[in-house]
Amino acid sequence: MPRGDLFPDIAPYETGLLPLSGGHVMYWEQVGSPRGQPVLFLHGGPGAGAGAVHRRFFDPGHWRVVIFDQRGAGRSRPLGELRDNTTQHLVGDIEALRKSLGIERWLLFGGSWGSTLALAYAQAHPERVTGCVLRGVFLGRKEEVEWFLTGLRRVFPDAWSAFVEHLPPEERQDILGSYLRRLCDPDPMVHLPAARAWSQYEGSCSTLLPSPDTVASFAQDRTALGLARIEAHYFAHDLFLPEGGLLAHMDRIAHIPAEVVQGRYDMVCPAETAFDLVAAWPRARLTVVPDAGHSALEPGVRTALVSAVERFRRRG
Repeated sequence: MPRGDLFPDIAPYETGLLPLSGGHVMYWEQVGSPRGQPVLFLHGGPGAGAGAVHRRFFDPGHWRVVIFDQRGAGRSRPLGELRDNTTQHLVGDIEALRKSLGIERWLLFGGSWGSTLALAYAQAHPERVTGCVLRGVFLGRKEEVEWFLTGLRRVFPDAWSAFVEHLPPEERQDILGSYLRRLCDPDPMVHLPAARAWSQYEGSCSTLLPSPDTVASFAQDRTALGLARIEAHYFAHDLFLPEGGLLAHMDRIAHIPAEVVQGRYDMVCPAETAFDLVAAWPRARLTVVPDAGHSALEPGVRTALVSAVERFRRRG
């Protein structure tokens, strides 16, 4: 799809690998102005990894953009590794990255799972956050996970059938458990087809109108394995979120300004969740895009996200 409303393609001015606990190694990069206003991009999934297009939401003349691949995802290593891979580990990784880059405070930009992680980090380290730009909000509640696993069949029965029919009939009573066992099987002949089925299901439901390019990108082996395995792992452990979930701790970030962008017809993370978040956040502003689904790259969502970032730019 055309992406002319984003900033031009740009290469990083610095990349690196940061050793983490448990044998993990984080890939990170910096884009834009080395002396610019810091912003951290948080990718979705969990496990999806970041891509070159994500650099383009930010004016490179103003922002110092930090992008990284979370544990087990993208260019971080080992790919798909679940050991020592929890939300608490990721929050610690973000702090380690911030300190290593000498950044005092930064704006958080995250969509889908990236919004979850942004909230978790902000609640743990509110003094390090200047604001949040969140898209396709996911709070990790049981009903949201259950919607992804079974509720989506009401809107995408064809995609859901393909997702479930990857499993033998006797395994379909426990979709998450059955997928997780297959995704963790050491045999690539078992885990790769399962990863593709899971990832293509998510890609098929992520846009308002069918997007073969989106589905194809989700189906690539590297993307599919990181996304499916880590996502199932996190789903099976209630996203490793604190007691009461994220909404129970909104008092910690009530003073932080936020821009929330939500596609009206987002089927992966339905709009109800964004409304619940904004109702609990006095300084959050909600923009509902009337003709969009879940993907950050749908035209209306792209435009709204760039506008949200620009509003933070004007705040200084």
